[in-house]
Amino acid sequence: MSIYLIEAAEVSITTPALLFSASAFLLLAFTNRYLTIAARIRSLCEEYDKNPKDNLRLQIMMLDKRVDFLRFMQLIIIASFFTGVLSMFLLFLNQNIAGVIVFGISLMLLCASLLFTIYEINISSRALKLHIKESIYNESVVGEREKLV
Repeated sequence: MSIYLIEAAEVSITTPALLFSASAFLLLAFTNRYLTIAARIRSLCEEYDKNPKDNLRLQIMMLDKRVDFLRFMQLIIIASFFTGVLSMFLLFLNQNIAGVIVFGISLMLLCASLLFTIYEINISSRALKLHIKESIYNESVVGEREKLV
């Protein structure tokens, strides 16, 4: 990337501030998902302790995978938020080139979190389809579930 392109990019101190609402909203959404899944895991673990079944074990394993993934997504969005603040600070200090570069990093992190969101939704949808297939159609999906875990 040319230094002239970076110098030509007109980024004011308020531009990175636009990311704050998006970052805060995504962090809230990821946290809500995380808490919901964690509560479901606790519930399934109690059920599994009373009546151990492979189906419950696999559900817990899939949800555990999603929790790990959501935690990673939270870390990415927090990094995006942090780099947005750093970008504003650099622009405040009239370090325009560094501020624009850090702002670009913040945008890339935000995009990465959105891409991971698509993947996590895909995992969730596939797991739900398998659950419906097993519950409604009484088909065994143990082999298919293990592919998700």
